[in-house]
Amino acid sequence: MFDHPTLARMVRKMETRAPLDDNDRKALLDLQFVDRTYEPSSYLTREGVVATRCALILDGFAFRQKLGIDGGRQIVSFHVPGDFVDLENSLLNMADHNVQMLTRCRVAEIPVQDIIALIDTNPRVARALWVDTLIDASIYREWIMNVGRRPAKLRLAHLYCELAKRLKLAGLSDENGYQMPMTQEQLADATGLTPVHVNRSLKALEADGLIRREGRLISIPDWQRLREACDFNELYLHLDQVM
Repeated sequence: MFDHPTLARMVRKMETRAPLDDNDRKALLDLQFVDRTYEPSSYLTREGVVATRCALILDGFAFRQKLGIDGGRQIVSFHVPGDFVDLENSLLNMADHNVQMLTRCRVAEIPVQDIIALIDTNPRVARALWVDTLIDASIYREWIMNVGRRPAKLRLAHLYCELAKRLKLAGLSDENGYQMPMTQEQLADATGLTPVHVNRSLKALEADGLIRREGRLISIPDWQRLREACDFNELYLHLDQVM
């Protein structure tokens, strides 16, 4: 009944966050948006700028990052098709971090005031959006654990496991492997390592038979073995939110 070609994936994802009825689905699909394409490395959001829109990723990959006083970059999350980026900016007046495009990225930009109106009038949709933001926070907590406590090789293995699960949820891959859009420099900024250390650690994962690399393609020969090696538990992704 409701099959808007641009926002349908968003509706399917929100249905994994909270139970929605037909009116809720229609309210989501009726959102006004601007379909815009950004080139790699271009900014969607800059720290300190007043937020005017939320962005739903339609195609491509993005990341959030913070910059230190010396220009050093820490990537704090990756985002895949179907993700709302900066949903919290519908309630916070000013962005406190940067959002950049990892690849060429197509997004649906939705005015903040429309998101607020949707929250005010559709409690089940509000719950779904709230849960989506809470899951973002859960992923942040796991990333802190990853950077702070896991050895370098296992940091990368854990990130590879996370991406496999999230891309599967987005309908873009499975646990057997996927196209890795990140450079080694970007992986370094996401895991608190140097590019040299990332390269060395990836070679070690290959030598252990935990991954295979062919260009951008990452293959996972034995999913269970990889997840056990890095103590990956998808609980923090809350994939069972709606049963």
